[in-house]
Amino acid sequence: MNKGTRFSDYLVGATNAKLGKLLGSMAEGCKVISHMVNNAGLLDVLGSQDATNVQGEEVQKLDKLTNEILMDYLKAGETCAGYVSEENEHLVTLNADGVYTVAADPLDGSSNIEVCAPIGTIFSINERLSLKGGDVVEADFLQKGRNTKAAGYFIYGSSTILVLTLGNGVNGFTLNTQDNEFYLSHPGIKIPAKGKIYSINQGNAEKFDDGVKEFLAHCSAVDKESSRPYSLRYIGSMIGDIHRNLLKGGIFIYPANKGETKGKLRLLYECIPMSYVTEQAGGEATDGRQRILDVQPTGFHERSAIFIGSKNLVAKVGEFLKSEKTV
Repeated sequence: MNKGTRFSDYLVGATNAKLGKLLGSMAEGCKVISHMVNNAGLLDVLGSQDATNVQGEEVQKLDKLTNEILMDYLKAGETCAGYVSEENEHLVTLNADGVYTVAADPLDGSSNIEVCAPIGTIFSINERLSLKGGDVVEADFLQKGRNTKAAGYFIYGSSTILVLTLGNGVNGFTLNTQDNEFYLSHPGIKIPAKGKIYSINQGNAEKFDDGVKEFLAHCSAVDKESSRPYSLRYIGSMIGDIHRNLLKGGIFIYPANKGETKGKLRLLYECIPMSYVTEQAGGEATDGRQRILDVQPTGFHERSAIFIGSKNLVAKVGEFLKSEKTV
């Protein structure tokens, strides 16, 4: 596989025909989403929908549109059996004879739309457990992350990039605006084992447990031997912060508030796919107690805390969290 390989050609050699067709359909849908994002100021797609989603969050117009686009393209691709997303309260059967299910955050970071900060589409793909020929069921989606067949994200920023893992490493594909095709641009992505960036909404520090506060103090302390203080970088979209840290090394943290365990981010279509990508790139991801990919999901919109990124930083925050529990 050479740099510059067309995404469609990569799929032919990298996976089976049905999964390849699903991924191809998703890529085509996200090309449409990319165009809408890049031209949002000229189209009537900015602003809120005057509605809230199942989580009680205000729905942006682009949230609704991207969700509809993904469902349309996945249904047309015929190999996706079912779909669940941040914008759908319940699962949706797309093709009774489909083989795979998709869990997606259609537009992560949608609050950044109007300020041109990076936003994106996060997804994970599982093989259905139910018999073909009928509707999908909850168990098809509520699988541990370690069962994931493929996961990744499309990030819409200075360029549009697809970061994908099929369970054997991570590759990045950039959308060429000249011919509207994705080409391999970041082969064999490996997250640096020693990161020097931490990403967290530090304005919420007083809501965090002591272990997290102590880790933040560790990151900002001066220590030449360990190259501290580390750099604080926080975009405000999970996908933007993790993408940067994946390439440069660092940790993204969204902890639970003091006295809570679940956190805010959704396990099924945010934490699991990003953790699968990160682990395949050589990093780690936990919820502060266990590996994210070992957590058994119990609901489509279940929330989770997450500590994800370079091994040294995930291990270090784990030390502070463990110390807190033993006091």
